[in-house]
Amino acid sequence: MAPAMQHVFIDGTFADLAKELGDYLNIGADIQPLLDNNQKDEALKKLVTASTALNSTPEKEFTAAYNLLVYLVLQSPNVNMFLPRICENLSKPITSSPINGPGLALSVLTTIFNLLAPDNEVRFNVFQAILRLVKAGGLFEMLKPQLKKLDSWLEEWEVDEEDQRKLFGQIADVAEDAGEEEQAYQYILKSLRTFDPKDPEEISSTEAQNLSLRALKAALLSNTHYDFHDLTSLPTVQALSDSHPIYSELLEILAEKELEDYNDFRDEHEGFIEKEGLDNSKLHRKMRLLTLASLAASTPSKELEYKRISKALQIPGEDVERWVIDVIRAGLVEGKLSQQKQVFLIHRTTYRVFGEKQWREVATRIDTWKNTLRSVKEVISRERQQAEMQKEREMQEVERKAAGLSGMSAGRRTGGKDMIEMGTD
Repeated sequence: MAPAMQHVFIDGTFADLAKELGDYLNIGADIQPLLDNNQKDEALKKLVTASTALNSTPEKEFTAAYNLLVYLVLQSPNVNMFLPRICENLSKPITSSPINGPGLALSVLTTIFNLLAPDNEVRFNVFQAILRLVKAGGLFEMLKPQLKKLDSWLEEWEVDEEDQRKLFGQIADVAEDAGEEEQAYQYILKSLRTFDPKDPEEISSTEAQNLSLRALKAALLSNTHYDFHDLTSLPTVQALSDSHPIYSELLEILAEKELEDYNDFRDEHEGFIEKEGLDNSKLHRKMRLLTLASLAASTPSKELEYKRISKALQIPGEDVERWVIDVIRAGLVEGKLSQQKQVFLIHRTTYRVFGEKQWREVATRIDTWKNTLRSVKEVISRERQQAEMQKEREMQEVERKAAGLSGMSAGRRTGGKDMIEMGTD
């Protein structure tokens, strides 16, 4: 939405402006008696009903005419009675301007949205109309910056879970049409989170399961999605184990297993991938990257040999470096290649799942570090003892030499005295 407008300035009394719009819509004679009797809402009903004709008015007159209608409606204490019909009209094609029509209608809807009080429930209806228009006109880029405000809007409008679910689904559809796969996926997840996790019937309902499958397929086919914890943690997706066990098995493989398991799945469920419209080449590539990530995470030495990678990924040795580069680009692992040693030096890895096996690996790694530190400590302790012993020996040597020098000096002094005394006699 555009920056919020607080006022629309139009000169004239309600009766004069309503008569002007009525004449423009060719119903001036019908509403004049109502205006004379100060029956404003009755006059507005006729104006709003006739306003469908505005969709065929010349492009240069469209915005002004609709803004006048909106201004008049906002004067009524029953504004919420009229706005949904106006929004519905604006969601329909603007026949006088097939090219610019969606943009013109969106501008009027945005004006309505911004003029309403933040907690006005009709704002929800206006926003839905905006979504329909954005979808029809391919205008998602205009909506995208405003979506970060959606959560606070829903709270202000006090929208229940069912309506939130529908709204999130609409946004997902709009994003998908615009090629925004990640945005679409995130709003499908938002829809799934509106189901009550404590209600078994709700999370296993047809609607919940269809949405879960949609989210799962989107994640499987995404070129950038490798972490499936966001799905496996959802009760609705967990319920797929009963309603769609093969999909549930496939998710488990992508979430925590390896390429060999995927190949076994393909053999066991021959034709399933193709029948369900999934892309085996994408899934196969993704499983290789995930398998390499798991292999790196389970390597305590942080040096992964090329031959191990080749075997796990079922690829020729000459292709190993290409796959390592791909897994680094995917953000699953950080490290560098050592062509000389024929190893992948691992700096950082991402665990696909963190369970009992991974805790054991961490424990093993900690034990290795402890043993290494213990060995280092022992070496340092020995070196320190040797250094102290050497220092003590050096001190003793210095003291010994000092004592010897002291004795020689005393002897020289005594001998000199005797000679003098002898000379005196």
